[in-house]
Amino acid sequence: MWANQSYLPWLATSWELSGDYFIVHLREGVTFHDGTEFTAKDVACTFLIYYMLNHPMYKYMDDVEVVDDYTVRFHITKPSPVIIRYILREPIRPYSTYKEYCDRIAELKAQGKGPTSEEMKALAAEFREFRPEEYIGTGPFMWIDEITESEVWFKFYEDYWNKKKVKFRWLKLINGETPQVTPHVLAKEVDYATHGFPPATERQFVEEGIRIIRAPIYSGPALYFNHRIWPLSEKKFRQAIAYAINKTENGWVSLMASGKRVELMSGLPREFEEAWLYPETRAKLNTYEYNPEKAARLLEELGLRKEGGVWVYPNGTPLEFELSFPAEYADWSAAAQNVAEQLTAFGIKIVPRAVTFTIHPQEVHEGRFQLAIRHWGGGANPHPYFHFYAVFIYWNEREAGIGQGRPGISFSLVRDTECCGRVDIKELVFKCPEGFDIEKQKEIVNKLALIYNEELPGVILWERYGNNPVPEGVRTEGWPPDDDPIYQNPPYGDAFTVLMLLTGYGIRPTPENMPAEERPAGPDYTMIAVAAVILVVVVAAIIFLRRRR
Repeated sequence: MWANQSYLPWLATSWELSGDYFIVHLREGVTFHDGTEFTAKDVACTFLIYYMLNHPMYKYMDDVEVVDDYTVRFHITKPSPVIIRYILREPIRPYSTYKEYCDRIAELKAQGKGPTSEEMKALAAEFREFRPEEYIGTGPFMWIDEITESEVWFKFYEDYWNKKKVKFRWLKLINGETPQVTPHVLAKEVDYATHGFPPATERQFVEEGIRIIRAPIYSGPALYFNHRIWPLSEKKFRQAIAYAINKTENGWVSLMASGKRVELMSGLPREFEEAWLYPETRAKLNTYEYNPEKAARLLEELGLRKEGGVWVYPNGTPLEFELSFPAEYADWSAAAQNVAEQLTAFGIKIVPRAVTFTIHPQEVHEGRFQLAIRHWGGGANPHPYFHFYAVFIYWNEREAGIGQGRPGISFSLVRDTECCGRVDIKELVFKCPEGFDIEKQKEIVNKLALIYNEELPGVILWERYGNNPVPEGVRTEGWPPDDDPIYQNPPYGDAFTVLMLLTGYGIRPTPENMPAEERPAGPDYTMIAVAAVILVVVVAAIIFLRRRR
């Protein structure tokens, strides 16, 4: 729960630190959807696979060990609230599905073969091609082996350990991005959606009496640069772009009240800035208010000049860049189009290129772009580490030495800065959550905020808040009021809707739509959910497969 920074015991009933170990006690009597018992072996298997995949959690731990069927312990090398978050929040996958890989990983690890060894990399490549015959989890809803391009059904799992709390018997997930989902919302055929709906669509929802929930997402779109390209590699150029874009306008045309310009450009959401940044740090941060005159001066300092309203290189060639963005994301598409219009009017021609949303992140990871709209911020993770990881590390695998080592934005992490001298940003990012002394963590967090504000590996356009439509009273009721603390949880990750479905708090079927054992035949069923977050409840295996791609 974000409101009080606490974890709800679920598959784990309790946990404690003991010396160099973090010990987790598991709930007994839990089964996967195929009837297999949930034990410590499933937990160990899950974290062994992440060892093979070179996950950053292994910056803080180096081993996971089965103590008995319901106890598992993790050897902690660097104590941190981040590793506790990684351990307690990670969905657990069944050993019965992944045992071949888990056993081979354990063998290689025992031989001293790490994630970067040729043997482990070959196994990881094989693993990425693996597709289970069935997807099972431990949650209250199970996949019933019916899936189409437009929808998938999930049925209540009768042997779910906390079944008395679950008020629904069927969930339907409608596939598709904003254009596909909007007609269903307007027809009140869905009960909840997490897409980024454009202003005109949101106005339609309100006119139809559909409630809008605006929970913080702790993230949003940023304009990223390919740092292998000059002058994108120049700090002054990136700062000029930050000045040349009216970010208030960009947020409003994209999401109206749900697209809020960040005030400090620190790499952190405003809620984290208030909690973690010193007043003296906040005073030093450049707000990058819209100022095309300052932008022009910075470009001139790089030897660029403006001729006939167009910025040109020293040799007279006009500046022109391509800006790619995920086509199906209505809010990011609007942000990209507006950036292109603003910068072109400023004198730097920007050519927008829409890319299918499943392909676009791969293009960015592989460095096949000039400018790109991708996310900044750690989203559903309540520590600044995750936000700095997102802006400095996630799109920067090769420089950071993580994952598959793809070039991404190619932003050098060892730099000479005006604010802080020579810095190793990677070291600072992974060091900022170490230990449990918050004041010591704040020192590094403030330093990273100053570095981000100066270097701008990406220009943050705005922070997104949900504009999630909820047609109350059709099939569901009991949604809490807007000031309920549960809405401090974001719509994704630790999603407030998922928490309500799991715990029985808030939402419930309307009296005429009480749970039925048979699947409803038409649109008037117990509940339709249009949100990828529902999969967290339903079957963690699907999320696992998505993360591997």
